[in-house]
Amino acid sequence: MSALHSLTRKQLLTLVILTLVWGMNWPILKIGVTGYPAITFRSISMWIGWPLLGLVLLRMKVPFKVPRHEWRELVLLAVSNMFVWHVLIILAVQDLSSGRAAILGYTMPIFSAVMGVLFFKSPLRPRAWLGVALAALAAMLLLWHELAHLSGKPLGVLIALLAAASWALGTQQIRHTKMTVPTLTIVFWMTGMTAVVMSALAVVFEMDRWAMPPAHTWGSIIYNAIGVFVFAQAAWLSLARSLPPLASSLSVMFIPVLGVFAGAWWLGEVLHWQDWLAVLLVVAAIASVLWPARASQAEHI
Repeated sequence: MSALHSLTRKQLLTLVILTLVWGMNWPILKIGVTGYPAITFRSISMWIGWPLLGLVLLRMKVPFKVPRHEWRELVLLAVSNMFVWHVLIILAVQDLSSGRAAILGYTMPIFSAVMGVLFFKSPLRPRAWLGVALAALAAMLLLWHELAHLSGKPLGVLIALLAAASWALGTQQIRHTKMTVPTLTIVFWMTGMTAVVMSALAVVFEMDRWAMPPAHTWGSIIYNAIGVFVFAQAAWLSLARSLPPLASSLSVMFIPVLGVFAGAWWLGEVLHWQDWLAVLLVVAAIASVLWPARASQAEHI
C-alpha cells in the first residue's frame, strides 16, 4: 500500500495539518530556546501536553492499559521515536538556524530507506530509490548556503543527523510493531516516559540556568504542548503505523521546506534559487513514492 489512492481522505487531511503544524514549529522552537535552556523548554512542553493528551484519550474512550508483556517493546519504541529524537533535535535547534536544523532532521527518510533494506528486509524498487535520491538532493540544495557556516558547528550538524537516524529507526519499528494497543495509547505512555527522562536530564545539566520563561518562550511552550505533543506526535505515529515506512517518511518532506520558508518570513533568513528548486524536488520525491502504482509493485515501496 503505497499509492496515493490508498491515502484516505482523513489521512490526507491529517497529513496537511501535520505539515502546517510541524513546519511552522521550527522557527517557533528557535524563538523558544533562544536564551532559554533547551531541554528544560522541551520538558515543560511535555508536562503540559501529556495530561491534555490524556484528556483526548478519555474523550475518545481509548484505553490507557498496556499489557505487561508489551511494555518492553513500548520502551524500545520510546527510545528511538522520542527519547533520542527529542533530546538531540532540541539541542540542534539551539545550536543551528531553525530552517537548517529542520532540513538535517528531515534527512530521516533517507536513513529510513537504508535501514529498511539493511535491517527490516524491505527491498525497494527503482522508483522508491529515486524518491530517496531526490529527497537527498533537495536537502543538499537547501543546505547550499549553509555549508561554510555549518562547518564551524560540526557538533550541531552531527547531533541533528543522529536525531534523524534515531527517528528513522523508530519509524521502521513502529511500522513493524506487534503491539496490539491503539496508537494513541502508545503515544500517551511514550510521551510520559520521555517527559521523565528529559526532566532528569534538565536537572543534571540545566538546573543552574533555570528561570521563569519569558513571554515569547511561554508562547513556544504552549504551541509545542498542544500542537506537537497533543496532535502532531500522535498524528505522525498513526500515519507511520498505517502507511509503508518510506511512503509515510517522504510524505512529510514538505515540513522542512515549510520550515525554511517560515524561517525566512519570520526570522529574516534569505532565500535563494536552491530553495525554490528544492521545493520541486520534494514534490517529485513524494510523488515517486505515493503516486498510484500497480498492485504488484505497491508492496515493495
